[in-house]
Amino acid sequence: MKKINLPMASIYSSPNPVTIVCTQKTDGTTNLATVSWWTYLSFNPSMIAYAMAKTSYSGEMVRQNKKVVLTIPGEQIANEVLSCGSTTGRNTDKIKKFNIEMQSLENCDIEIPLHSRVAIVCELKEFIEVGDHYLYICNVKDVYGNPNEKALFAFNGYSQIKSIKD
Repeated sequence: MKKINLPMASIYSSPNPVTIVCTQKTDGTTNLATVSWWTYLSFNPSMIAYAMAKTSYSGEMVRQNKKVVLTIPGEQIANEVLSCGSTTGRNTDKIKKFNIEMQSLENCDIEIPLHSRVAIVCELKEFIEVGDHYLYICNVKDVYGNPNEKALFAFNGYSQIKSIKD
C-alpha cells in the first residue's frame, strides 16, 4: 500500500450512496441538495445523521426550520441529482431549472422528487461542527419506500452517479 489522501480514498471506496437533502426555503418551496454521506445511528429511537459543508444553503435551512427529508433518488433522475450537487439553492430554484417532478408526503411540508426509492422525514436534534462540515443528527419521524425505484450511487470520487445493475 502507498499513502494517499482522503479524497483519493473516496475514489477507492466507491460506490457510495447518494442522497438528496430536501429542505424548506423561507418562501415555503423545496430546495434539493445532493450529499454523499449519511448513516443510520439508531433504530430505537430511530435516528440518522448526515454531513454537509458549513456554507451549504440547505444546511442553513435545516438549522433554521429544524425539518428535513432525506431521499434516496431513483435512477431516472441521475443527471438532475448530479446537477443539484453543483448548484446552490440560495439563488436558484433547482426544481424548475432541472425540471424535477415532485410529490408530497403525508403530514410533511417538504416535497420530494417523484423518483425516490426511500424518503426519511426527520426533525433536527442537533448539529456538530466537524472540520469544514456540520454533522446533522436527526430524529426520524416517518419513512416511506418504493422498491420499484433503483437507488443511485456515486462512483469515482462522486464524478459519476448511476444505479448498480443486477
